Amino acid sequence: MAEAPTTPPRKPKPSMSRLMRLSLKFVDRLTDATRRADGTLNRCALSLLDPRVPATSSPCRGVASRDVVLDGALRLRARLFHPATKMAKSTAPFPVIVFFHGGGFAYLSAASAAYDAACRRMARYASAAVLSVDYRRAPEHRFPAPYDDGVAALRFLDDPKNHPAAIPLDVSRCFVAGDSAGGNIAHHVTRRYASDAASFRNVRVAGLIAIQPFFGGEDRTPSELRLDGAAPIVSIDRTDWMWRAFLPPGCDRTHEAANFASPAAAAGLDSPAFPPVLLAIGGFDPLQDWQRRYGEMLKSMGKDVRVAEYPDAIHAFYVFPGFDDARDFMIGIAEFVAESASGGSSSD
Repeated sequence: MAEAPTTPPRKPKPSMSRLMRLSLKFVDRLTDATRRADGTLNRCALSLLDPRVPATSSPCRGVASRDVVLDGALRLRARLFHPATKMAKSTAPFPVIVFFHGGGFAYLSAASAAYDAACRRMARYASAAVLSVDYRRAPEHRFPAPYDDGVAALRFLDDPKNHPAAIPLDVSRCFVAGDSAGGNIAHHVTRRYASDAASFRNVRVAGLIAIQPFFGGEDRTPSELRLDGAAPIVSIDRTDWMWRAFLPPGCDRTHEAANFASPAAAAGLDSPAFPPVLLAIGGFDPLQDWQRRYGEMLKSMGKDVRVAEYPDAIHAFYVFPGFDDARDFMIGIAEFVAESASGGSSSD
């Protein structure tokens, strides 16, 4: 007697409102539709889907912003957010968070509405200036362009002549942060800094804030397989395309950009200048297994790593203020900045 076919187990789905679920699915499909068969992106369509929001010199909820040029030759810009000086708790200079937005190295910008709002909240919660780097994106600019842009941002801050006179900055309390692909960039920029820290006269990186960083490899992890097609934003097909768009032609996901354990990616990790790390991981993020391996690797090297686990969180959860975990993590960032900037640390 033939056995009845077994029904594959239903994949877990994150808890969220029906409207949020439909909105994320709509964004996923629109994002995929901008990918061309030749590996390029329809930037014209993306400009309509992701319009740039302007900087605001007048404070909005206690935070003002302005656009600055980091490197005119590269047309490299950034958006600087800062608590309004009249709203600040003290007149002391602000610690600086150098931030890299997500988007798979190819999408979004420092002027995207979601990241403009997220950086504004980060500046308000942490009482810090946030320099959101509008790095060059793939596939037009592949590895190592965004890493070079990140180091250029630190070099920009290292020269006091580049600091706005009306915004007191303390670059000796500098933090490098990013989410998803931006978390990947933040890691590689931090290790580049650590391998050459002596060449910086004023900048001292006090912490790395890696928010669900985008790493990968040739093997598929259990979380990728379990959540593929069930969790929003991240899918195997989408991330594979992003790696192909970003890595040098002919390279696979064993490349140092994707594989944090690659010998080619080791420079700077053993330096005492590599700072404490705040690592955020979401339970409905298909990339979580890579992120845990990343944290375990750093811990095995004796690094100070604080892991913030959010079991119900999707990828990029913190940019959605409707999630309770988003507010909780912003508070965690503020505490990490305050503790690391004052010389304190803790690990999980």
